Amino acid sequence: MCNGPIFKNVLLFAVPIIIGNLMQILFSAADMVIVGNFAGENALAAVGANISFIYLIVNLFVGLSIGANIVTARYYGAQNKEEVEETVHCSMAICLVCGFFLAIMGVAVARVSLELLGTPETVINDAVTYFRICALGFPFTLIFNFIRAIMNAEGDTRFPLTCLILAGGTNIVLDLLFVLAFHLDVPGVALATVLSNGLAAALMTIHLCRKPTAINLQIRNIRFIKSKFFEIIKVGLPAGLQGVAFSISNVIVQNAVNSFGSIVVAGNTAVINLEGFLYQAMYGFYQASGTFVSQNYGAKKYARIKRVLGVCLLCAFVSGFGLSLISIVFRRGVLGFYSQQEAVIAAGVIRILVVFPLYCLCGLNDVLSGAMRGIGYSTVPLIISLLGACVLRVVWIFTVFSVQHTLVVLYLSYP
Repeated sequence: MCNGPIFKNVLLFAVPIIIGNLMQILFSAADMVIVGNFAGENALAAVGANISFIYLIVNLFVGLSIGANIVTARYYGAQNKEEVEETVHCSMAICLVCGFFLAIMGVAVARVSLELLGTPETVINDAVTYFRICALGFPFTLIFNFIRAIMNAEGDTRFPLTCLILAGGTNIVLDLLFVLAFHLDVPGVALATVLSNGLAAALMTIHLCRKPTAINLQIRNIRFIKSKFFEIIKVGLPAGLQGVAFSISNVIVQNAVNSFGSIVVAGNTAVINLEGFLYQAMYGFYQASGTFVSQNYGAKKYARIKRVLGVCLLCAFVSGFGLSLISIVFRRGVLGFYSQQEAVIAAGVIRILVVFPLYCLCGLNDVLSGAMRGIGYSTVPLIISLLGACVLRVVWIFTVFSVQHTLVVLYLSYP
């Protein structure tokens, strides 16, 4: 990260992250494609009604893993082995405590939360079941994300990709087994997701324990270290809150979408999943921006930081704009993978045509945020996101959308 050609090294770092994140999206895509085709639109809507809420709960704590990544990378760039080791073990302590807290809270608040979101009565019971089963797997989600953040700080993005390919394949097989063979439908796809995430977390933990480098994990040394805890929180908490800001606005939008009925919820669900593929294609360059900048900041190579930022911005724009264009052109065919019902496809097309043309701006925002976090400025991106993503969308929904109650007007809050 601190030497050699920037463009080549950014691609070598980012591409495995992108592919790995796409494998994670395939977890939920497999759930929805299989449920939508073999269990009907109500089952698809039940899964979809959870997506925004799950992201809301998980994003805050996954954001802390960004703090672990940035702090680890900074000490790694400075070649300070002792500080790296302390950061790794403190990060895992934060991860485990937050994971178990999330699981307990998720099971407890599932029904009341989904009812407050206005989840349609026809799908509420299945939606609650799906959420509670997924909540039991939240510790696995955090373990995987924290360990991946630590490994990314060193530059290792390939092993997490291997884990996700194995877990993604397992998820698809289990989806088919539970839905087609055991007829478990919504509970089946939730259980498949949890087991697959557990496999990925186990593989990552074993690998980190065997690492012969400074990021080696020793279970007995996992503990809270005051100085490292506050360093991680300083960067990670604003990053997590930024993710929550996006998620809150998405939850409010989801509540508005729910008012149009289960058909529209199903179509919206399919496009949200498709958006995940677009976003993750840009997300790898956000990760590269933060990690490369942080390592070079630790190594005091400040001129290289600006070149890294320029390369990451260009890559994020090209990948985001290109995939958005492809999705717009082939929108009906892509949505056909999720559901064969014309009404569901038509509802999804509306969101694609309104949201996708300017979707690449999300990637540019993230790359800039990542670079700022890499040099220790994490609050400013949070404030901008709160104003742009959360406040603006909420105001839009309670003013313009309340007057013009249409899907097009609702989705205009995104661009």
